[in-house]
Amino acid sequence: MISDDVRDESTAGLIRKLRARDSLSSEEAGMLAGMVADVRSFPADALLIPSNVPLDQCTLLVDGMVCRYKDLDAGQRQILELHVPGDFVDLHSFVLKRLEHDIASLTPVRMAFVPHARMKEVTERHPHLARMLWFSTLLDAAINREWILSMGRRSAIARIAHIFCELRVRLELVGLCVDGRYALPLTQIDLADASGLTPVHVNRMLRQLRDDGLLTFRGGNVVIHDAEGLERVAEFKPGYLFLERRPR
Repeated sequence: MISDDVRDESTAGLIRKLRARDSLSSEEAGMLAGMVADVRSFPADALLIPSNVPLDQCTLLVDGMVCRYKDLDAGQRQILELHVPGDFVDLHSFVLKRLEHDIASLTPVRMAFVPHARMKEVTERHPHLARMLWFSTLLDAAINREWILSMGRRSAIARIAHIFCELRVRLELVGLCVDGRYALPLTQIDLADASGLTPVHVNRMLRQLRDDGLLTFRGGNVVIHDAEGLERVAEFKPGYLFLERRPR
């Protein structure tokens, strides 16, 4: 039996993220917490949701970092999005009932599970919450489009800089980035898979960002020394993250 305190903690990041974009009443926050049926921990590098497997629950990231990815037959991995605490990683499975890609943990994680039956009840009875959850899936799509632009048109250094800029904003929303500093316990191989570069090329770009006084990434921690300069290199424009607070 999951306690109310655990439910409240598991949805704290989600509620903070949603309240940054719209009003959310205490009653609505309680309803979101009440959807959670279970919270479990998983190690790093665990396949959390394999592709093309029937699903009857959605998964909310409580702690840690996970990625969406697809593999080629030869084994090359392309990371399609990074997820931070407060993100539903497979909310669209509520409608699709399966994913066409895999989801894996990049760090040790805690995940909260919401049965589709509870999701159905909330979305049918509470239209504002339904719109806010819909907003979350549309935000994922906007992030995905920005990543496609990076892969197709941005330079190598801009791709890497853009990832760090985006994570700064997304982690600030859930209280995990302060003064341009945040934990990012990823390897250079992970960054290579997220940027479509080789690990050697990623290493060069990180060294260039450091030498230019923009950013240091060391020991799983990011320190942004010059946010405006980093954003210029990345051509980062946060409009695709829909940060404005307005009725949805």
